[in-house]
Amino acid sequence: MKAQNKVIVVTGGGSGMGRELVLNLLTKGAKVVAIDINESSLQETVKLAVGNAGNLATFVTDITNKQAVESLLEKAISKYGHVDGIINNAGIIQPFIKVNDLNYEVIERVMNINFYGTLYLIKTFLPHLLTRPEAHIVDISSMGGFLPVPGQTIYGASKAAVKLLTEGLHSELRDTNVKVTVVFPGGVKTNIMSNSGLADRMGSGSEKGAQNILTADKAAEMIIDGMEQGKYRVLVGKDAKMMDKLYRLNPAYAAGLIAKKMGALLSSK
Repeated sequence: MKAQNKVIVVTGGGSGMGRELVLNLLTKGAKVVAIDINESSLQETVKLAVGNAGNLATFVTDITNKQAVESLLEKAISKYGHVDGIINNAGIIQPFIKVNDLNYEVIERVMNINFYGTLYLIKTFLPHLLTRPEAHIVDISSMGGFLPVPGQTIYGASKAAVKLLTEGLHSELRDTNVKVTVVFPGGVKTNIMSNSGLADRMGSGSEKGAQNILTADKAAEMIIDGMEQGKYRVLVGKDAKMMDKLYRLNPAYAAGLIAKKMGALLSSK
């Protein structure tokens, strides 16, 4: 589905990759409904949408609140008349510690935002999307959704759930007008990476390692291109592509490689 003249909802649109997705879509001629829990971040996105702010609507919403999400459809239709696509980008990372040291409050928060937030958007908007001439659902999983990362096990489990949810939807909707794409970003320079310590760890040790971490705008460009090309899956970044191939060839070796790379960070906690 081409972005031009389409109405697309983006969650987590107030910062990082979500903000860049919003800005990229606007430059392609789309109307965008940006959702975030942080109002000031959303307003910053509006300020950055130079020349395109008239095609941007923002709503402060907690995507873990099912009723709040369900009200978004009516708000979006009231603003633009219809919706053609959703990009489920909002997500959080867990503290960089082992499952044994995580409390249930943190575990539930990660699952509620990353998985249930995505599910609520899909369940709310899918009936409407099925009425459109063409529509698209894009869900952001993670390289950690197919490859285990010690210290991010619950985050990975939430993103693995997003992966299977999206792939299942693709199969269920294959004979409809709604296309479905699952996205697997590797290292991307965003606040979620910086706050976890992952960015420093993945980029440390060599200039080559740092180059593997994409900027958020480049990642957003790859994701939108994948949507417009109707791709089943999009691997974002050299690290995601490399580890996807390695994990298919030798899952145990790939898992051990990541465990070794992340081991020093875990042991320092």
